[in-house]
Amino acid sequence: MPNLENLRKQAKLILRWHRDRYYPVAAQIRSGLPRFSQMTDPDILAQNFRLNDAQELVARQHGFESWQALKTGLPTMPDHADTVAKAVIIAAEPQLFVADIKASCDFFTDKLGFAIAFTYGEPLFYAQVARDAARLNLRCIEQPVIDPVLRDREELLSAALTVATAAEIKQLFLAFQAAGVTLFQTLKREPWGARNFIVKDPDGNLLLFAGPAE
Repeated sequence: MPNLENLRKQAKLILRWHRDRYYPVAAQIRSGLPRFSQMTDPDILAQNFRLNDAQELVARQHGFESWQALKTGLPTMPDHADTVAKAVIIAAEPQLFVADIKASCDFFTDKLGFAIAFTYGEPLFYAQVARDAARLNLRCIEQPVIDPVLRDREELLSAALTVATAAEIKQLFLAFQAAGVTLFQTLKREPWGARNFIVKDPDGNLLLFAGPAE
């Protein structure tokens, strides 16, 4: 069965991550504790998150409603080796390399309708932008990490973002076009049944936006 002391350490680690404003822990809290389910990452990290909250999260991650229920039910749990569940990936966050964090944030907010989730560093060298369920991490670098000629020739995408309907992908394309966004590929229907277009950001990153053709 799981070791209670190790579970306590897990809870303390979650609490420390929250106090340190370690953004990835916000996704754990949002998915594990119903009262945080509608909050953004910054809102979650601004909450008065306590040890008993972290312990409840650990308990729920192991199938119990509360820390007390976990302690009571722990002796009845089979060995961990026999009960490891398949890990569930709840999100993916592509990282884009950019030369100027502020300029990149301005592009995503002003042109593509994203919002800034957070920025980090003094001077700034890291940021995250979000729109609906999509999140992109921006990392400042001094030199390009890929040959721009090769990237364009091979259409090396930095991220792919999807919408649910054909109407939405057309709406998105028209909105970006009106905003003066640089289009590497205009909206077109693909042989496999998708309709997509590709945006090029100020650093040359290629962002695919896709949806169903019908």
